[in-house]
Amino acid sequence: MLSAVEERVGKLEESVEDAKEDSVQELLDSQRKKLTERNDALEALMKALKEETMATMMALNIRIEELKGELALCRAAVGK
Repeated sequence: MLSAVEERVGKLEESVEDAKEDSVQELLDSQRKKLTERNDALEALMKALKEETMATMMALNIRIEELKGELALCRAAVGK
């Protein structure tokens, strides 16, 4: 009888360990999913910021060229 009880206790302990492992795995999977979603959102944000930066740089380069032209005209008008 005692060995039967010990066997059942052993099985219960194994079940508890299995449940703990499953719980830990579920937690890890949940955290991995959240981190993946955050990473995807950050990557999208970085892409949008890069595109915005490129557009701003292009606009600034155009304006710089315009100002260079105006400067050349002003220098010509002043005689330098």
